[in-house]
Amino acid sequence: MAKRKSGDFLKMPKIHKREPNFVTRIVANILGFFVRLMFRIEVKGLENLPKSGAYVLAANHVTYLDALAVAYMVYFKARRTPHFLAKGNLFKTPIVGDILIACEQVPVYRGGHSNREPMDAAHAILDAGRVITIYPEGTLTREPNGWPMRGKIGAIKMALEKNVPFIPMAQWGTEKILPTYSKRFRPNPFHTVHMVIGEELDLDKYRGRKLSNAEYAEANELAMKAITRLTEQLRGAKAPKTLFDPREAGLAEHGNFKTAPKPQVGEK
Repeated sequence: MAKRKSGDFLKMPKIHKREPNFVTRIVANILGFFVRLMFRIEVKGLENLPKSGAYVLAANHVTYLDALAVAYMVYFKARRTPHFLAKGNLFKTPIVGDILIACEQVPVYRGGHSNREPMDAAHAILDAGRVITIYPEGTLTREPNGWPMRGKIGAIKMALEKNVPFIPMAQWGTEKILPTYSKRFRPNPFHTVHMVIGEELDLDKYRGRKLSNAEYAEANELAMKAITRLTEQLRGAKAPKTLFDPREAGLAEHGNFKTAPKPQVGEK
């Protein structure tokens, strides 16, 4: 594991007692105005979200606009504050990074660094009775047709370790405004982004005991299949039977997979 220099450390958010805090209210209303200029949101299954208390809300990830769409839904439709785990480079951007931290968003390291601090921050958010919104895939899907791909165990592990509900959801439609890794931005206030929120995933089999990595992987597979079924419901089509694995396709874990060179055989 690479050793971090002092300048590589990312500031973690401080969780305020009030939900939402003052900065979050201001930023949410500003961004909400721009979201409504880009697209409409229609959501089904809001009754599956707890009115209060902590939970992990996990969705598929197709475009960079997904975070705005899901944040809008959580804040304006579910009336809760969304707390995302997002790539650390966003937090290094002047002003933007400070705003994200003030809105209690959590930066995540990439490139072999330990993510113990981000996980501690996410746990603190759940301990405070808040909502973690997360993309288990960890990045935009690499599946050629936009279907959910193999997920990482972080999201399901978080829900199990803190003993909070894990709620799957799916969204589809932002790709019409900004295709995956494209610069072709076409806002349309009449276009609808559809979302569906599923019932809490039954994880009783895995709760209340120490789990092996294989059991975490098994629970994670259940989670990704639940997200995939909801995505099928939105798209009116069937996903591939097996979750796409970018490693098996020789694709890099992060970055623009459409332009990045494929790793050589034997590379990680």
